[in-house]
Order: sequence, then C-alpha cells, then structure tokens
Amino acid sequence: MELRSYWQATAPRFAGAARGPVEGRAEVAVIGAGFTGLAAARQLARAGARVVVLEGAEVGHGASARNGGHVNNGMAHGYADAMAAFGRDRARALYHAYDAAIDLIEEIVATEGIDCDFRRAGKLKLASKAGHVAGLRASYELIRREADPETEFLSREDLRGEIGSEAFHGALLYRKSAMMHMGRYIEGLARAATAHGATIHESTPVTGLSRHEGAWRLDTPHGRLRADKVLVATGGYSAEFARKPFAHFLRRIVPVGSFVVATRALSADEVRATMPGNRTCVTTLNIGNYFRLSPDSRLIFGGRAKFSARADAQTDAASATILRRQLAAVFPALADIPFDYCFGGLVDMTKDRLPRAGELEDGLFFAMGYSGHGAQLSSYMGTVLADAMLGRPDRNPLKDLPWPSIPGHAGKPWFLPLVGLHYRLKDILS
Repeated sequence: MELRSYWQATAPRFAGAARGPVEGRAEVAVIGAGFTGLAAARQLARAGARVVVLEGAEVGHGASARNGGHVNNGMAHGYADAMAAFGRDRARALYHAYDAAIDLIEEIVATEGIDCDFRRAGKLKLASKAGHVAGLRASYELIRREADPETEFLSREDLRGEIGSEAFHGALLYRKSAMMHMGRYIEGLARAATAHGATIHESTPVTGLSRHEGAWRLDTPHGRLRADKVLVATGGYSAEFARKPFAHFLRRIVPVGSFVVATRALSADEVRATMPGNRTCVTTLNIGNYFRLSPDSRLIFGGRAKFSARADAQTDAASATILRRQLAAVFPALADIPFDYCFGGLVDMTKDRLPRAGELEDGLFFAMGYSGHGAQLSSYMGTVLADAMLGRPDRNPLKDLPWPSIPGHAGKPWFLPLVGLHYRLKDILS
C-alpha cells in the first residue's frame, strides 16, 4: 500500500513551474496552487493581468489532490437550516452556486482540453439508518420545491440497481453531480493558467505578508514580490504560512483530517456487484463515508477516520485500519480487498460548514472554509474573485456572510477529540 495520493500517483506531474527568483511586481499575487488559486490565476491571466502564484509545496499539494474525487451539488449545510439562517432567497442562491460551479468545471475542462474523465454521474445521499429516511425525505421535498426539481427520492428497493449493499435504507439522488480525476484536472488547470500567461512558483512559501507603500509585499525564501492585490487560497493549510494577517483566518478555520483509500482495480463482476450505478455516494452519518469508482475501476473510499488536525504518513496508515472496518460494513464481500493507496488531507471546516470568500481589507481577497465541498466550489470561487479583482460585476454568493471567530481557537484545534466524541454519540443516538 502506497501512502500517497492516488490522484497524484496516476496523473502527470506539472512541469511548467517557474525556475527563477521571485521578484518584481504583479497585479495579483495568489497564495496557494490548488483549485481556487489556479482557477483565479487562469481567469486573471486570460484578461491580460500579470499574475504570480506562490505555492509552498507543489501544485495540488493540499486538499485539491487529497479528496474523494466528487464534484457534487447540494450544500454541506442542511437546506432548512440555510433558509432559517439566511432566508429563502439567500439559501437558494447558495444552493445554485454549487450548480454553477459544476457547470464552470465542465466548461473549463472542455475549453482547455483537460483529460480528466469528467462525467455527470449523479450523487446518492444514502440513509445509513432507518430512522434517517423521514428526515431525508423531508429534505428532498424541501429542496425539490425550493431549489432543485431534478432531485429524486429512492426507496430501499430502488437502491438495488444502484449499489450492492444492504447497509442503506433509501437515498436522495442529486442528478447534477459529477466526478472527475482530480490529479489530471489540477495538472491541466495549472497548464492552462501558465498557457494564458500566469507564473507559478513551487516550493515557495510566503514567509511574510505586509502592506507597504500602497502595495502588498510578499516575502519568500526565493525573493520578494510586490502586488497590487493578493488572493489567499490556502484553506486547511493556512497555518503553514505567515501569521499576519493569516491569524484572522486561523481563528475561523478548523483543519480536520479526511482520509481516503483506493483499492486494487475491481473486476467487471465486482463492479456490477458493488457499484452498478457508478455514482458518487455519501452517507447521512455525521462521521460518515464517501465513495465512488475511479476511472480504472478502483473503489475510492473515504471518511473522517480520525478527528485530527494532522495528515501525514503516520495518520494515513492508522486511518487505513479504520477505513477497512467501515468499508467492510458497507461492502462485506470486499472486506479483505487489498488497498493500493492510502492518503489524507486537511479539510478547512468552518463552524457552520459554510465557506467564506471576499475582500478582508484593501486588495486582500480570500476564499476558504469549503468544509469538504471544495472540489466543486473552489474553481468557481477562484473565478468569481478574479472577476471582482478585474473590476467586473461581483457574483460572489458568499459576500458579506458573517464570520465570527471560534471562541478559544487560535489555529490549533485542541477541541477536535471532543468534537469527534460529540458526533459519534449523535450517530449512535440518531
């Protein structure tokens, strides 16, 4: 079993990074070469702006290449909760932002010729307990009435043609959801950004960020860059960068490890017995799982195996044991299947599980807090913020959402074990 991202292991390595020093002045500096940062760089460069991307490790180092490969619509936040918190119109706008995000990814893939197996597969939200069916049906009726008439409710009998498991009692089908190969998409997005004129520096962490003589000054081990505007797109990895003004984000973002395994390739018979519907799947448990088939017929199976702010080889290896147990509960016939890859990444959670994006202060923009739904929304938010920086109409669906700090949190989430215990108890009692 390799302790590395399946998506990176089976995709080309981005070869277009700049090799010279970091110097001069840019119109926009982007911190982070994930989906958000690269989509923004592409959009800015297409408009003729001089944009420089500064990545502390390599393209796709963070969550963009360490996820389950889902491109799902629908919010992590419950729709009824969103309506109660923000009103009918804002809840509908937030929901449709995810639809627009998937449309944009489909457009980018086609326009830039990115070979990443993008496919509108549909998503199943699976009821893990009989007691979850009523709530799932109520959610379906509300979403169908208020935002998405294409959703469907599937009974337990309906699921027999979708998934080869007796673990679930019904499902909500989101037909607009998609899937793709994350490694090939991130590499293709980076190539597209540089083809349009963006400069990408890898192994170039930002060690200082300050306002100086009307511009932003970004210090790195390889030199200093001045920029009129800055986009912070560091997500759950924000703690690796300069403390100021990152301290603002560190008090509001909780990095949580999410872990994934990729099995050996399934035979045609195993595919028919396991995932005949070939959709993306998520479960209704608070500490649930998400899974799908890869383009080469592996089962990609993930979840919050451990409530930890670490994602390294040690935690990845330990999570494999937990994920094996969870996979066996869903697909008993695959209980002993070999895992070829195991990998983890940091999800940037917010207290209410809604992302945030906008302009923090003069010329300092940000997008983060995707809370496990970044694969679909991040390319969209990067593009939307790029348009705002270019002076185009502001289409930010998250603009002006209140974002209070988390009491007692200053970047190191000491409370994660307690949060994990809380959600485990909720799953037991639900």
